[in-house]
Amino acid sequence: MIDPDTRAADWVAGTDTEAAEEAEEMPLSLRLSIADALTLGNATCGFMAVYFTTTGILIPHLTGSTETGMARNSAATAVILMLAAAIFDLFDGIVARKLRSSPMGAELDNLSDLISFGLAPAYFVLVYGMVTPGAQQKVSAVAAIVVLLAVVLRLARFSCVTMKDGMFQGMPSPFGALTVVSIVLLELPFIPTLLAIIGVAWLMVSRVEYPKPRGILAVAMLSWIVGAMGMLAAWAFDAPGGQFLLQTGCALQVVMGAVIPLFATARRVNTFRGNRRESREARAAQLP
Repeated sequence: MIDPDTRAADWVAGTDTEAAEEAEEMPLSLRLSIADALTLGNATCGFMAVYFTTTGILIPHLTGSTETGMARNSAATAVILMLAAAIFDLFDGIVARKLRSSPMGAELDNLSDLISFGLAPAYFVLVYGMVTPGAQQKVSAVAAIVVLLAVVLRLARFSCVTMKDGMFQGMPSPFGALTVVSIVLLELPFIPTLLAIIGVAWLMVSRVEYPKPRGILAVAMLSWIVGAMGMLAAWAFDAPGGQFLLQTGCALQVVMGAVIPLFATARRVNTFRGNRRESREARAAQLP
């Protein structure tokens, strides 16, 4: 015969053991690492970029405000926040490789990138079509959707396709987002702006190879982002030469977006020619 008190004690002990085991298992999947905290900083910057685009550019336009300085400051702040998101995105990958990331790391990274480099620049394009004289709102909305879907497809493919070490397939979403915003800030005529934005969206889903920002390239990218923040700040506060600095920086960003694929294509062509030459030499060596 089993003592009821003993049974109750065993049941309580078993419950405590199960609870302890669950407490040990659950934090492993819920605990955030340093890399995950940086990723969440990325998402926060993207959301705040949307906020400043709305409150500083769209709402004043809809209410008939004539404070152009406020719109300029808000546009600069929104783009600076996207640049800050790119810094967070750069460092969370470095920290994850050096230390560790939680099991949620990859999912958090994709979701944050979608906000900062998909939603934020697409919304920037949409608002551009609403506030810029001569722009067509509906066409701009289509262009914004194209940018957003390109980033969605880009991030989904990144999770499924395995590339050789050190390379991306398609323009990385942070680079694409900053290039789209640069095209808008260049203040070109509407049709060239629209075509350039669609071209960037195509590059993001293309098979063109882009190098991953590691080592010297990561330092160069960080330096470029910090310099771009300085150019935007000079433009926002109407510093002497601020407009020229902004236009120069945006033009350089667009040129880099166009030139890097040319280098990648040239490298692939040279590799293909080298492989063919080696094959011919190998066949010639086998002949008697």
